[in-house]
Amino acid sequence: MRNSEFSILHSRPLAYNGRVSGVSQESINAGTRFCAVLGHPVRHSASPAMQNAALAALGLNWRYLAAEVSPDDLRAAIAGAKAMRFIGLNLTVPHKTAALAMLDALDEKAGLLGAVNTIVFETPGPGGDWIPLGRAADEDGGDALPRHSLVRSHGHNTDADGLARSLKEDFQWPDPPAASDLPGADAASGLRPDSPLRGASVLLLGAGGAARAAALQLAGEGVASLFLVNRTRARAGQLAAEIAARFPAVNIILSLPRDPVDLVINATSLGLKPDDPLPLDEGWLKSRRPLRACDMVYRPAETAFLRAAKEAGCQTANGLGMLLHQGAAALELWTGRPAPVEIMRAALKEHIYG
Repeated sequence: MRNSEFSILHSRPLAYNGRVSGVSQESINAGTRFCAVLGHPVRHSASPAMQNAALAALGLNWRYLAAEVSPDDLRAAIAGAKAMRFIGLNLTVPHKTAALAMLDALDEKAGLLGAVNTIVFETPGPGGDWIPLGRAADEDGGDALPRHSLVRSHGHNTDADGLARSLKEDFQWPDPPAASDLPGADAASGLRPDSPLRGASVLLLGAGGAARAAALQLAGEGVASLFLVNRTRARAGQLAAEIAARFPAVNIILSLPRDPVDLVINATSLGLKPDDPLPLDEGWLKSRRPLRACDMVYRPAETAFLRAAKEAGCQTANGLGMLLHQGAAALELWTGRPAPVEIMRAALKEHIYG
């Protein structure tokens, strides 16, 4: 390249892609800190829109990115984010299970579910305890990160709690029955005595990763009966055995319920495509008429399953609330501050549904 060509090339301002997800467009500077979601694929992710709106509302000089990372590069990507002092990461398909063996520490819920969707990068605080980098101040008391290099990666799972929060919110679930009304609900049972879902009957469709997290969360919430239905009965049986070992007070049945249930959840991928079949027979919906129906799919806003459930007289909700609340929980882990949930909800709806 001739010198004149070099000077012309470098005298032009480089094009800047202004489509940074989120409402905050203030200048990025040397003090800006980053979070990201890693996935393969990841272009469909709505998390940047939701999280950047929240970061702007909290007045934080942070940005949330989306990065396409192949499974072969996941370990290097996590190590790179750690070395660059990222605040934290979210993980989506297909990285949630693989990351378990790549982290320095693991939260109890992530270990129970066998999946990580949130990584918090931590550093020793003044008292020697590990604290999130997002909460750490430098030696001068400012907002910069600590100057020493000791940082660890700590894996969490906020998906399951996000499901529980969304179910309670979307359906305005009534208060739980008295503890004495639920068989087996004593201190040794492991069931949450304060959960509105305690004592409920639930039909769960699917036995994959999302269904497993949902089943374990529902069992921990203290549902009385959990019906597991999957295309492959053996896989549902494996999940049933795992739940029974951890939560023996929960009644688990590997078939469709004969009577109406409080809730049916679609945890399969059926519904993502317009021509997908229903995950549950429409005749069963009309004849049994469960009180509530939830589809973990949030795009489209109303799947064929939810339409059929609504026509059968069910109260319905999609997976947007679960996406919202798992993201809000991740943000609270990073910042130590309450998440601006309504701002995040509005950003999600605008991004996904326009």
